[in-house]
Amino acid sequence: MAAPSTSPSLPPSLADAVRDDASLRRFLHGLPGVDQVGVEQRAAGLGTRSIKKASKLWAIDAAIGMVDLTTLEGADTAGKVRSLCAKARRPDPDNPDVPRVAAVCVYPDMVATAKQELDGTGIQIASVATAFPSGRSTLKVKLEDTAFAVESGATEIDMVIDRGAFLSGRYGQVFDEIVQIKHACGDAHLKVILETGELATYDNVRRASWLALLAGGDFIKTSTGKVSPAATLPVTQVMLQAVRDWHTATGERRGVKPAGGIRSTKDAIKHLVAVHEVAGPEWLNPHLFRFGASTLLNDLLMQRRTQLAGHYSGPDYVTVD
Repeated sequence: MAAPSTSPSLPPSLADAVRDDASLRRFLHGLPGVDQVGVEQRAAGLGTRSIKKASKLWAIDAAIGMVDLTTLEGADTAGKVRSLCAKARRPDPDNPDVPRVAAVCVYPDMVATAKQELDGTGIQIASVATAFPSGRSTLKVKLEDTAFAVESGATEIDMVIDRGAFLSGRYGQVFDEIVQIKHACGDAHLKVILETGELATYDNVRRASWLALLAGGDFIKTSTGKVSPAATLPVTQVMLQAVRDWHTATGERRGVKPAGGIRSTKDAIKHLVAVHEVAGPEWLNPHLFRFGASTLLNDLLMQRRTQLAGHYSGPDYVTVD
């Protein structure tokens, strides 16, 4: 387990949980099991909600302001990142009243380019790190990866946990890595990617969520976007329950970021309804809820135009990512 100098400050009721490996295992396996039928039925029910036009417009604008506009491809170029940043600053060139997105998310070597384009805008610069997306490397490499991104200007770090260690029950190792990456972040916020599509069960998602929160993660994030399934509504609900319960236990609010697979306005609104009902309305802001997305923004913009104009606007009216 992590050295006291870098371990997060926890209330006594939770500090005992991270005293040693055995205590951490006992705590995580003592969490209540997830009612699989219940959480999936609740998620299905969210799709039947009727939302009035004014509420839908508010939800679309809220969702736009929660987007981490993302490009994480091997073919990324500085030009592509500059174009993405221009879209982040002004998502709809014809409508300056459209909110800016929350952040742009890129690989570490593209952070300096994003910083040049976004400096002074209030848009956060997020960087994946820690041998994204697999997490298969040494701790030394992961720390260097994080330090490089932060030194280049990243204000947020999206790290990946070692799923092999987690699934093998080496919870202390995963905890220690998160603690040390958090320390390396300095003032940058840390989002901890669980890669829920590889965790197999909702109970594992709950355990991984609590493990990340105990280790100091500012956000828990579903996925890298490179594994299927990525973000699903039932999984997001389990993670929202974790941050709600964390707030009850500590008085602190931590964030949730579903990423990968959320492509439509309808899906985004379902998630916002879940946030409101599971965690609470306090989480309906970009400081506590984000969408990791590359294509969602275009659909939000098209649906926004449709709501305001009264007729459908096709993809030709929005810029291509």
